[in-house]
Amino acid sequence: MDALAAGFWGAFFGTAALMLLVSLAAYVRSHRRVALMAGLSALMSAAFAIAYLGFLPLEPGPEARVLAHVAMGVASVLALMLLSMLGLLRQGARAQRAFAGLGGFALAVIVVGWLLRPEQALALSSLAALGVGLLMMLVAVRSAMRGDRLAWGSVTGVGCMLVALAGLSWIALNRSTPWPVHAISALAGMAYLSVMAAALWARYSYLLELAEVMAHGPSYDPVTRMRSHSETGQMVGDFFFRREGSATRPVGVIAVCIANLYALENLHGRAAFNHALFVCAGRLRRCVPANMEMGRLGEDGFLLLLPNPSDLERVQQVARIVRERLSRPLALSLSREPAGLEAAGTQWAAELGIGVLNTSTQVRPSQAIATARAMARTAWSYGSRLAVYDAEQGRIAELPLQPASVA
Repeated sequence: MDALAAGFWGAFFGTAALMLLVSLAAYVRSHRRVALMAGLSALMSAAFAIAYLGFLPLEPGPEARVLAHVAMGVASVLALMLLSMLGLLRQGARAQRAFAGLGGFALAVIVVGWLLRPEQALALSSLAALGVGLLMMLVAVRSAMRGDRLAWGSVTGVGCMLVALAGLSWIALNRSTPWPVHAISALAGMAYLSVMAAALWARYSYLLELAEVMAHGPSYDPVTRMRSHSETGQMVGDFFFRREGSATRPVGVIAVCIANLYALENLHGRAAFNHALFVCAGRLRRCVPANMEMGRLGEDGFLLLLPNPSDLERVQQVARIVRERLSRPLALSLSREPAGLEAAGTQWAAELGIGVLNTSTQVRPSQAIATARAMARTAWSYGSRLAVYDAEQGRIAELPLQPASVA
């Protein structure tokens, strides 16, 4: 293989490996359906390319027979995955017909191939695989024309797959294929993996949010994707009264209050208010530790609870990170229409107040939360926008942006 062609295929296999790693990460996070579909797409595509590029340790005749079987197996599996992603296999009877039809067609092509010479069998299977791909293209176009916007991504992905399949078939039948064919095939394969990964995530992301809705029920807040106000109260009670034996446990409490949300609503309407709250909540979820509980605190704030903090400094450091992330400017949309959501209507930055309290489960939950919220509102007047309770002086004090250096 030409060195330039090897470079393109190396990039393709790197893309497949990256997609496989992402699927493993999704599996660890319990997104098993997304992980299965993405992992199978990466593995099947990589296996198909390895076989068709001639990396199998076989003589030309047996190799052609094996490639004929690989072509039909991979084409059938990828077709079933596409149908599943498009939601066309939800009904049991339809799924059975799809399995029977694709399986019967693949078996028929393989049987006919054994009546031909190995090279002819390979050519027949490659043409049949292209035919299956064209059929899936028509199915995806039909779904897109019926209003499924995500199906257009599948159309693009299947188109790239057909280009890659045609190129690999040419390479398998003629090992002296010039490097541009390798380059086009590898690039088409990378485009297929990328487009299908994006389409898979778009297809199943709403299922992940639906799982959150079902877990929290009516207490789920769709704007922030957190616990709603009533559920936050329940969370606080469970957090403080959940005992590990009879021992008293330390609790880190961080209250976040946004001073200019209501001014934003008065100037630009509720849509801008919701957009700002949505972005702030998303930034908050991404920057806090995994063991920290979160929920809404009134209309303009958030509550964070950290179990068993080792010291106050750790809680303060989390507060500094939250302050840095949430105070970054953002571009808000002023439109309620989906087509206008990506258009920036105004620049806005949250005026934060953050209260940091290190307490214990001996304290009444309502008292701890009220104290932290009052500290957050007091922090609006501080330059750092951070407030902490100074136990030595018995009062609220400003928390500096940087930890105090140790002499």
